[in-house]
Amino acid sequence: MKQIFQSLKTGTIEIVEVPVPIVSSGTLLINTKNTLISSGTEKMLIEFGKAGWIDKARQQPEKLKMVLDKISSDGLMPTVESVLRKLDQPIPLGYCNVGIVSEVGSNVTEFKKGDRVISNGNHAEIINVPKNLCAKIPNLVSDEEATFTVIGAVALQGIRLIKPTLGENVVVTGLGLVGLITVQLLRANGCRVLGLDFDIERLKLAKKFGADVVNLNKENPLVVADNFSRGRGVDAVILTATTKSDEPVHQAAKMCRKRGRIVLVGTSGLKLSRDDFFEKELTFQVSASYGPGRYDPNYEQKGQDYPIGFVRWTEQRNFEAILDLIEKRYLDVKPLISHTYDISEAKKAYNLITSSKSSLGVLLKYTEFDSKKFKNNLRFENLKTKQLKYINNNEKTNVSFLGSGKFSVSVLIPAFKNAGANLRNIVSRKGVSGFYAGRKYGFFETTTNSNDLFEDENTDAIVISTRHNTHANFVLKAIKAKKHIFVEKPLSLTLEELSQIQNNYTHENHLMVGFNRRFAPQVKKIKSLLKDIKIPKALVMTINAGAIPKDHWTQDKKVGGGRILGEACHFIDLFRFLVGRKIIDHKIQFMNTLSDDTATIQLKFEDDSIGTIHYFSNGSKAFPKEKLEIFAAGGILELNNFRKLVGYDWPGFKKMNLWRQDKGHQNCVNAFIDAISKNKSPPIPFDEILEVSKISINLVKN
Repeated sequence: MKQIFQSLKTGTIEIVEVPVPIVSSGTLLINTKNTLISSGTEKMLIEFGKAGWIDKARQQPEKLKMVLDKISSDGLMPTVESVLRKLDQPIPLGYCNVGIVSEVGSNVTEFKKGDRVISNGNHAEIINVPKNLCAKIPNLVSDEEATFTVIGAVALQGIRLIKPTLGENVVVTGLGLVGLITVQLLRANGCRVLGLDFDIERLKLAKKFGADVVNLNKENPLVVADNFSRGRGVDAVILTATTKSDEPVHQAAKMCRKRGRIVLVGTSGLKLSRDDFFEKELTFQVSASYGPGRYDPNYEQKGQDYPIGFVRWTEQRNFEAILDLIEKRYLDVKPLISHTYDISEAKKAYNLITSSKSSLGVLLKYTEFDSKKFKNNLRFENLKTKQLKYINNNEKTNVSFLGSGKFSVSVLIPAFKNAGANLRNIVSRKGVSGFYAGRKYGFFETTTNSNDLFEDENTDAIVISTRHNTHANFVLKAIKAKKHIFVEKPLSLTLEELSQIQNNYTHENHLMVGFNRRFAPQVKKIKSLLKDIKIPKALVMTINAGAIPKDHWTQDKKVGGGRILGEACHFIDLFRFLVGRKIIDHKIQFMNTLSDDTATIQLKFEDDSIGTIHYFSNGSKAFPKEKLEIFAAGGILELNNFRKLVGYDWPGFKKMNLWRQDKGHQNCVNAFIDAISKNKSPPIPFDEILEVSKISINLVKN
């Protein structure tokens, strides 16, 4: 199927063929009929992509600071590579979609096959969207009109925040799509409206919709607003313009009466003047897209609706309100349609919105759905696109990937390619990231159906790099399919899952967990330095993990298992490797019940060695991320961020410094491929994998 992407590196638009997504629990599979280009948001993304490095940095100063911090901790080259990888990933465009439901996932009762719906889906022939981001279209609303629903909800949410009352005077700054819809909704709400813009045609439309207007090329908006409000100051200002200037906010403050309200819906410079706001006691608020529920994974991804008695207007209910207003003709969006293109002509559409030519609502239309045309898999050898050529070498290991997230694309896939593996197939749920990775690294095929990998006779090994709660099930399927397995940590989230893996694993094929740190060159050096020391050792590991949002999937105990199980297991394995003896006791102490990703883990080994792992999320990013200290036989080894290893009073050793950070990812993959191709013993004994996995689960299960 066709889908539109944009490069963050260059800003170029690309129409590509990607696999059809598969419907999942709580989602709808939708055959697209029309989409609307958001001239504000999408134009801004394209202009950002076309900007040079310096301009990109200026536009995102907070991310520039993150880059500088990463250079300080990880080094220049790894940071540069990380930034380049980030910019190299194309992003799917679009969030105003109309189509027909073709499939519904489990736990979906509100929609059925054949329903005509709107959603915030991308510009693609087929989309997979969570149910709370969809709404049914009334019969009297055309497909073309319905495409304005999502943008209409953006306007509606801004209006809800200013809480207008009948007869109030409201200024709308910026008369693009959102601004012109805002004008109509305010008029339907009984408000007097003053619209501000530079564009003559948009001013004419606003006037047609019942607003007084100000031509910013010719008139002083402050003078006009004063007259408009009868000298009292306007009650509220809604900023729907897209600009880097701080002037709209300053003007809004000057226009308002005492205790007036200002809401930012678009994008604007935000250097607020205290004097502008202090005397009048003005309120300023930024509107979050379509309404309550936006960016809440429980609402959007898990389908947990907010009780209507407590949250009257969610983003989905805002969608429904806009559709009702269009149906009853309180909102007229037909005059907002300026151009229509076929999906195959999308580049022309984007050239239009980024040019100086006048445009407003630009629609993309899609051909009728043909089930025979679309497939869940895509072979790159059949595409006329630039990609690395897939070379099938029978002497090499054929590796397929389950999951194409950031870590897979930036670390694992390059490592397997460098290790000499044949990259066979790659799975992604929606098809987008799998297509990107497959094309970039020279895979033979990409698919959205995970069963393709287990049924593929040409796949020797499967790399599992999906969300943590899926690992155990995929491992069991791979064992049954007699595949070699490389699974990212953790191996499982529960003891029951771990027991199933233990009972089903036959040792006929290799099973390896991605405990890469034991393969790092400096860790191998430490292992050799400890080889002849038979007395107990004391190990201390400090992980300055940094804070991540509580709603991130890794923090969800049912999905990610939490950061201790999902990440700290790395360091338990590292200690197990360095000491070389079984762990006989373990315990954990959390900082408090509100912070279960800041904790200290204590380990005791068979030889009386002890280990302490400090996993902290409450530190500064300017401090090194990982620090290992080993105290033994009167000497100390100190490893900082897998770059600098120093020995203190250590016979025959002073230091081992690297030009760049190396956490052992490549060596880990090399060992796995080498063991398979040469029929060697597994790089990590299965018993050690089970031991570390069991301890990691036990630490957090209570």
